[in-house]
Parts: sequence; C-alpha cells; structure tokens
Amino acid sequence: MADSVALVLAIVLIALAFDFINGFHDSANSIATVVSTRVLSPTAAVVWAAFFNFAAVFIFGTAVAKNIAKGIVDPAVVDASVILAGLVGAISWNLITWYAGLPSSSSHALIGGYAGSAIAKAGTAALVLPGKWISTLTFIVVSPLLGLTVAFVLTVGLSWLLRRALPRRVDKAFRLLQLVSAGSMSLSHGSNDSQKTMGIIVSLLVAEQSVLKDFPIRAFHVTSADSVPTWVVFAAYLAIALGTMAGGWRIVKTMGQRLTKLKPCGGFCAETGAAAAISLASHFGIPVSTTHTITGAITGVGAANRISAVRWGLAGRIVWAWILTIPAAAGIAGLAYLVLRVLVH
Repeated sequence: MADSVALVLAIVLIALAFDFINGFHDSANSIATVVSTRVLSPTAAVVWAAFFNFAAVFIFGTAVAKNIAKGIVDPAVVDASVILAGLVGAISWNLITWYAGLPSSSSHALIGGYAGSAIAKAGTAALVLPGKWISTLTFIVVSPLLGLTVAFVLTVGLSWLLRRALPRRVDKAFRLLQLVSAGSMSLSHGSNDSQKTMGIIVSLLVAEQSVLKDFPIRAFHVTSADSVPTWVVFAAYLAIALGTMAGGWRIVKTMGQRLTKLKPCGGFCAETGAAAAISLASHFGIPVSTTHTITGAITGVGAANRISAVRWGLAGRIVWAWILTIPAAAGIAGLAYLVLRVLVH
C-alpha cells in the first residue's frame, strides 16, 4: 500500500513537472512579442507573464480541467500507469520540439500522450468518442485562424485610424498598451494550459481513490471528477508560472523575431487577438492550443502589413510540428505504457 501511495504522489509531482515544462516551453506565447518589440527586457517580461499566469487562478473556473478529466479518455480505463505513460509522452515531445526551437502545442502533446497510453492499454475503445475530441481537433484549425483573423482586422483597422498620427507618438502609446495586452495573453495562457494538468491530476486521484482513502491528508482522496480540489488548482497555476519564469529562449526567438518583424502596435494586435480567442475557448471549456493561437495572430499581423513580411517557410515547419504533435506524443506514450506494464508485472 505504501508503495502504491508513493507512486501516486510521485506521478502528481511529475504532472506538476509537466506543467512547469509547459510554462517553460510556452513562455514564448506570453512574452515573445513584448520582448521582440523591446517594450520589456527578457527578465522583466518573464516576471510580468508569470505574475499574470498565476493571477488567472482568481479569475477563471475549471471547465477545461473537468473536460480533460472526463471527456478525452474513459475514466474506467485510467490508472497510474496510463497517466504516467501519458506524461512521459507529452514531456518527451515537448523537450524534442523545444530543442528544435519549434512552438508545438504542449496542450496537444498532453492530450495525445494521454490518449496514446490509454489506447495501448485498452484499444480505441478507451477513448470517449466523440466526447471533447471534436472540439479539440476542430480548434487545431480554428484557433490559429481565429487568432490570425482578429489580429489581421485589428492591424488593418488601427493602421487606417492612425494613418495621420505621428509614428513616434503611436509607438509610445502602444508600448504602454502592449503591457496590457501581454498581461491579457498571460492570463488566458495560464487559465487554459494549467487546467489541462489539473484534469490529469484529478483523473489520477479518482482512478486511484482506493489507494488514497486512508491517506492522512484527506484532500488527496478524490472520488469524483466533477470538482477540482483547491490544492490542485493552486499547485497547477504556481507550476506553470514558475515554468514561465524559467523561460524558453529558443522558441521566443522563433516566435518574436524569425516568423515576422513586429512593432509595438503589431505586438498589441497579436496579443489582443490571441487572448480574446483563448479566453473564449476557456469560457466554454475547450482545451485550445495557446501556441497555435498566438502563432496565427503573429502571422496575421505580418500578413496585414504585406504577405511577404511573413516567413512562410518557417511557418510551414511550425504547421508540420502541429500536425505531428498528437500522433508523436501518442506513439511515445504508447511505448512507455508497454514498457511500464512489463516492469510492473
């Protein structure tokens, strides 16, 4: 029993480590534009983003977490090995794409890993179909397009409204406004991404509730995925905020400088467009990719200036990383589950 409890607690820590890596890997979502426009220094930007990542705990609910816990994989299939293998798949793919400097989706890596380990255990019947799969897969396409469209419209509209204004005055105003938009982006990033980790932890605790029923800390004994314990909520938000503070500079460079050149007005439009799209998804409990959304928004800003302003070759590499994320993480997780089964049994 003691070994089983220790295993569950260790997996909770691994899940929080994934959340930390999520913040580390996806720090570019929050800070790339504000750094590339030189509104904030890299150090100030990560502190700013981390603060708002955590502040989201007081603003958003847990709709995404509940949908991850109940709407992706059949809870009857879930056990400690499924969760652990899923996390191995997600973390491995995140580190691979971080090393390559590609802004793939941590969210989809987690969903792919979770699904892959469950399929390795019980076949495709382990998936809740359609469940949340339709909205999740749909938003792989919708989220970057929505971010692109909002940012494009904002850029074109503001360019027309401010066409007679002095460039220096416009730049000064948007350097201040970009602090607000960067904070909004970080709020939405923290809300949607941290909730996925909450959902995984709740799934684990519900699946292993018999192991934890006599555990001295009663808050660890969770019998239903209908609510998320307060300690899980705060731990997940803290982990992603700390990860954001650690930063991921390879991806910051790709997002903020190599994809297209940004000025403060463009940074404001990209962050505002992405934040609006992600906040809308969080409200409806859809586990959207913040990476896809901000990348689409940055592309929209570049395209609004001129089509050639976007480095489409790099954008193509990013799209391929998106397409591969769910199956790649699922494959790694499936192999990890098979290895764990051999080791455990």
